[in-house]
Amino acid sequence: MPLLLDLFLTFFRIGAFTFGGGYAMLPMLQKELVDKKGWVTEEEILDYFAIGQCTPGVIAVNTATFVGYKMKKAAGGILATLGVVAPSIIIITIIAAVLSNFADIPAVKNAFAGIRVAVCVLIINSVVKLLKKSVVDKLTAAVFVVVALCAIIFSKVSPVIFVVAAALLGIIIKVLIHGRKEEVRK
Repeated sequence: MPLLLDLFLTFFRIGAFTFGGGYAMLPMLQKELVDKKGWVTEEEILDYFAIGQCTPGVIAVNTATFVGYKMKKAAGGILATLGVVAPSIIIITIIAAVLSNFADIPAVKNAFAGIRVAVCVLIINSVVKLLKKSVVDKLTAAVFVVVALCAIIFSKVSPVIFVVAAALLGIIIKVLIHGRKEEVRK
């Protein structure tokens, strides 16, 4: 199968079979793009998630664009992006046309409640996987606890500020550690 078609169909499948937004797509993105296709590495997908979180738009759409561009430049980015959003457009159009007729049915309400719970489980699973790959030592654990948890829980500042702060803190820590290692070698 030509790569452009494969990009479109892979991201179409991701868009069609994941519910709950960008974070709910993270496990499927990891499985499809890293494990099955090998288009990106674990480190690259983490970078795409981080950049996708800091840029305007949905994280899954941004990730599709990054991966598509990596694989086939502009055409790949466009087709991967169209692939991931097309199912949502189709599904939302159908639901909007018929939902008002069924929204008050108890079974429909219960189904949506169950879907919300399942999406929470998928998000927690992704967070645990990302933590295992990202928090690799005491220093990264400290950055995670101080910057991510404490700052977001106790502040109403945009998460983008914390991503930038964590990046700067990571650079500072690595420079200090690297500097100390150089002094020890001398």
